[in-house]
Amino acid sequence: MSQKQQAISGGKWMSLSTALSTLLQFGQVAVLARLLEPSVFGIVSVSTLLIAFFSIFANLGFSNSIIYKQEEDQQVLSTIYLLNLALGLVVGVLVFFSWPLVVAYYKEPRLEPVIKLSSLYFVIVYVGQIYLFLLQKELQFRAVATIDMAGTLVGTFTTILLAYLGFAELALIYGQLAQQTLKSGLQLIYGGHLFSPVLKFDLALIKDHLRFGLYNVGDGIVGFIQANSDNILVGGMLGVKQLGYYTLASQLAVFPISKLSPIVLQVAYPILARLKGDTDELKKSYLSILDLLSYVNLPLLAGLFITADSVVPLFYGPGWEPTIQLIRIFVFVSIFTFLSNPLFTLAFSKGKPKLLFMLNVVTLFIKIPLVYVLAQYGGVVGIAVAFMLATLANLILNFRIVHTLIGSFLSEFAQSIAKPVLFCLLMVGAIAIYKSFTNSVSVVHTIVQIVLGGVIYIGLTLRYKFPLADLKALGKTV
Repeated sequence: MSQKQQAISGGKWMSLSTALSTLLQFGQVAVLARLLEPSVFGIVSVSTLLIAFFSIFANLGFSNSIIYKQEEDQQVLSTIYLLNLALGLVVGVLVFFSWPLVVAYYKEPRLEPVIKLSSLYFVIVYVGQIYLFLLQKELQFRAVATIDMAGTLVGTFTTILLAYLGFAELALIYGQLAQQTLKSGLQLIYGGHLFSPVLKFDLALIKDHLRFGLYNVGDGIVGFIQANSDNILVGGMLGVKQLGYYTLASQLAVFPISKLSPIVLQVAYPILARLKGDTDELKKSYLSILDLLSYVNLPLLAGLFITADSVVPLFYGPGWEPTIQLIRIFVFVSIFTFLSNPLFTLAFSKGKPKLLFMLNVVTLFIKIPLVYVLAQYGGVVGIAVAFMLATLANLILNFRIVHTLIGSFLSEFAQSIAKPVLFCLLMVGAIAIYKSFTNSVSVVHTIVQIVLGGVIYIGLTLRYKFPLADLKALGKTV
């Protein structure tokens, strides 16, 4: 199977997995928003932040180094595996005993059992994670997708069931643990033929991986603060209820894009890692990734921007109106973010992860003052605006780094993105005209808006970008 066919097949399976997980996530949020108060979502958001932060230290970026180096040595892999298990245990203990500090910062006693329970995540996740890395390295995306879909189904069912039974914020934590437990077990089953660990622990064997991973850790720490300083400050300055609004707005506007973009990037990285010496091919691939992400993500975000005032009352129910303005700001955050994402693939394909670290450091110094100042004047909305401006600055710097890696590309990019932007403007204009005549919120009107926008965008895309005949021909190659 050629690399193009592998990419198409991998994209198909990862698209299926992402579509399912996105739909289930939306369904879960829609149900929980009617069962739980906003502060509960803020509490769980704090737990999610804590897990994300400590995960940086626990795997040392070995996923990227294993793929980049195409590692197959069983003794090297065994050392990495044992190191990950040990780090996971240590991090789990640290998280468990961190609860007094977290409770003191957020002034929320309900965080104590949440943090303690969340610490189990680190004991579970690293049992099977190395097998996931190896499946990705070998381009076995069908197995990766199957594992993800099964875990998502179990996690969603567990969360909703326990929420109905009155577990409140703990329902979401138990759901996360159930999801990760199943995924770790399936990773062992599907990836077992790729690696059989032995009792070999020699750090000298993995010094190149550790050196590679240190940049990942440094970049991860700075990137975490850069990406989540707004969430941290919202909860600390304004309380967990405002953090709940902020979190749900982010989930609706940012979450889908955070799931869709990795479909392309996760499939592309192992392939581009094999092209690391061919700059011309990397440039073509980078522009193709940007083009695909633009055509997929822009209409979703433009549609959400114009329909937010209709979608929120129907999707979340009454009491969530403060999220509408936040969602519209986050739409622009998502646009700048998905345009920035391909640099990750490019930098690791070139073996230069330190560029990502430097980018995040600069962005961090831009974002924190913005967040602090605008929070004083605009509260939670001011923080969201600061996040948007910092993300725009990150994108500008991002494109500058890309230029140093693959040469001039902005003219080609501008030509490729012009069409989807124009199609989105026409789509938004048509929906706005429809809304001016209806001037009411209902399921029927919301569905009409979505269908109208979809027909316009898809019709223009099929006419001027991807003719139906070409899509049929592509389908025959999958």
